[in-house]
Amino acid sequence: MSMLPGERLDLIAGRLEATGKVIAADLARELDVSEDTIRRDLRDLSARGLCQRVYGGALRTAAFSGTLAERAGRSVEAKAALARAAIEWIGRGASVFLDAASTNLAIAEALPKDFGLTCITNAPQIAAALTLRGDCDVVAIGGLIDREVGAAIGAEAMNAARNLLPDICFLGACGVDPRAGVTAIHADDAAFKRIIAEASAMTIVPVTTTKLMTAAPFRVTGLANCTAILVEHDAPDEAVEACREAGADIRRSEG
Repeated sequence: MSMLPGERLDLIAGRLEATGKVIAADLARELDVSEDTIRRDLRDLSARGLCQRVYGGALRTAAFSGTLAERAGRSVEAKAALARAAIEWIGRGASVFLDAASTNLAIAEALPKDFGLTCITNAPQIAAALTLRGDCDVVAIGGLIDREVGAAIGAEAMNAARNLLPDICFLGACGVDPRAGVTAIHADDAAFKRIIAEASAMTIVPVTTTKLMTAAPFRVTGLANCTAILVEHDAPDEAVEACREAGADIRRSEG
């Protein structure tokens, strides 16, 4: 197949959009070009923000789509189902960390009543929702609030996180992929997430289907390092099996 460079880039971009990933060696064989040519194409697409390069190929770039409050209004039923699956992991008297994620806001609202929980968060909106419940102790990590992320993620927040030992952490993810792992769009957010995930006895990652098989620029942790990845009840089997092969304990929510 003989193609002009622009046509080849369009084909690769379309494949990424349709399937979420491309393998350099497969594209080279299909398009009858060298793997070096494909790697150059992927560098070009990455520079345009259209993909995230990984070893052997590239992934569809995880999209940042508004503030925490705006994101909370999307896929409401799916996030509620993930929240119901998430709270099954919580025992009485547990210390629970919820970082800045719209699904975590749903979890904050779905937490079991009168469990004597200590809830910790770096997201003011989640702290407010927890406080309104009136049945748990709330610890808010402070510092400068990043307006896009909707949470404190700078040096002050990271230092506070290093002194925490939560029983369970519900970790927000911008992208989840077998090779890239759990990823985040902002460097400080990824660094904060790494600290709190490493400090927690259990790390649960609830993820909507739109984030599966995508990658953001900054790695948080590998899938095998997480206690469980919670996915929607109808998440694609191929994506679920790929994550399982990478060592993830995948749990589906109920529809």
